[in-house]
Amino acid sequence: MITIKKHVEQLFTDIPVTEESLFMKEEILHGLEDKVDILMAQGKSEEDAINKAIVELGDLTDLRMELAEARVKPPKSYLAWTHFQFSLVGAALIIGLLLFINVYYTPTVLWVVFPAFAIVWWPLAMYFGCLRVQGEVMN
Repeated sequence: MITIKKHVEQLFTDIPVTEESLFMKEEILHGLEDKVDILMAQGKSEEDAINKAIVELGDLTDLRMELAEARVKPPKSYLAWTHFQFSLVGAALIIGLLLFINVYYTPTVLWVVFPAFAIVWWPLAMYFGCLRVQGEVMN
């Protein structure tokens, strides 16, 4: 059975260690061991049973790709807070640009306050979206 463990370890070498990957690794290992036991009960030698079980396991490319994709996706709450930070920086840049235009072209009239109120809604909406996502993640 050491051959089976080595084979399964080799299959999972480049897959990140997560709870899901460890579970799948154990499931595949137990499945192969059960298959070897069944084949040996049918009269095959241990080496033949191990080879046949490994061949019948087939190619795990789809499973490996799925497990590798799991590490690439950041959690929803992280994305939400990143979007909120982007909206803060974006709103500050836009308001800063409008303030510069206001001071440079019409220094006697302070009209930048009105579009600034409209622009502030963007980060405010993103903040409440973050709170909503954080509440969904905690539940």
